[in-house]
Amino acid sequence: MEADNRRMGSDRSGWGRAGEQPHRGLGTAALLRHTLLWASRRRGVQRVVSRSPLTRRLVRRFVAGETVGGAVDVVGGLTRRGLAVTIDHLGEDTRDAEDARTAVAVYRALIERLAADDLAPRSEVSLKLSALGQGVDAELAYENALEVCRAAAAAGIAVTLDMEDHTTTASTLEIGRRLRAEHSSTGLVIQASLRRSEDDCRALAHPGSRVRLCKGAYQEPVALAWQGRNEIRVAYLHCLRILLDGGATPLIATHDPALIDGCHRLLAARGDGIAHEHQMLFGVRGDEQDRLVDAGEGVRIYVPFGERWYPYLMRRMAERPANLALVLRALASGGSSSTGRHNPEA
Repeated sequence: MEADNRRMGSDRSGWGRAGEQPHRGLGTAALLRHTLLWASRRRGVQRVVSRSPLTRRLVRRFVAGETVGGAVDVVGGLTRRGLAVTIDHLGEDTRDAEDARTAVAVYRALIERLAADDLAPRSEVSLKLSALGQGVDAELAYENALEVCRAAAAAGIAVTLDMEDHTTTASTLEIGRRLRAEHSSTGLVIQASLRRSEDDCRALAHPGSRVRLCKGAYQEPVALAWQGRNEIRVAYLHCLRILLDGGATPLIATHDPALIDGCHRLLAARGDGIAHEHQMLFGVRGDEQDRLVDAGEGVRIYVPFGERWYPYLMRRMAERPANLALVLRALASGGSSSTGRHNPEA
């Protein structure tokens, strides 16, 4: 999910100009998270972290290789554990129509390989519209996404449109609405941290509507997004309640134990047979993934792959600062190798 160099020097996050540091009026944990999200858009930090052997272990943990073949190998192992998957080719913020077409070709090759290896029944693909040319032209992104949806449908594979930062929310939902006119199973994503999300959930809360509900992993301005952990949890459960009340199928995308328990309470209050699914990230809380499968829950793993992994990795660090030690070592070493011990949590 790497932003291109032109985008990395700009600011769409609401945190100020490109050269500014993250906001300092935050608690320690929040400041660390915002610093990591800030770093995800900085070319200088990217160059150092990307060169360091110390980050490779983290990349292997969170990213399923750089090629279609490597991703499919990982998918095979996950499905043997009873897990379903949704696969994302990393490469957000494309600003060139030819690059967007290359992304479409990768997805078509992925879909063909999943079908050939008999993995289609347990697989979906996730698309970032910015990788398909949304920053160039919304119609270009729609046409590219429609081509992927048609190829996926022919293989019996569903598609979900990932949600990115708040500047793309309205465009992504509109393109999703258009795709659903031909492919009604197309999933959409709502980020509970955005203040607008309850209204968006109301618009999507109807039978047959697949909605991945996540907290939100982007650095957003206070005016548009909840910032505190507990207020985001409250917003998440409000959004889930709206989706359930309207008969939508919620795709519960969180690793937060408190939220998972709260979601299960809401589901239990409505009785058995409420369609839903848990979604988690590749490399995160594998024990909980297995526990949910053993409990009879449907669990789908978000599996990213590709060479442009840096912004995605930094967002994962923001969610799990215990892994930050490897990134700090990479920065301190200027990208050179080191024999220092790795963080056991990585």
